[in-house]
Amino acid sequence: MMYGRIQRWGNSQGIRLPKGVLNAANLRENDEVEIFADPGEIKIRKGRRYESLDALFAGYAGDYSPVEFDAGADVGLEVLD
Repeated sequence: MMYGRIQRWGNSQGIRLPKGVLNAANLRENDEVEIFADPGEIKIRKGRRYESLDALFAGYAGDYSPVEFDAGADVGLEVLD
């Protein structure tokens, strides 16, 4: 187990991750990460990159179907003649 300390970094706070932690997580400088927060816990994992929209939605089995809705009367210049 390795330890760190949360410190001020400009108007935010930051934590430096030891090289051993990054190596164990297979993370490198400038990798994109996803950050999740729960009470008393922060999780960081390598960001997922997808080659295409087909790859992104490969496991999607939802039944979404778009619907129109009435946003009310025209109030400005949104009507095109």
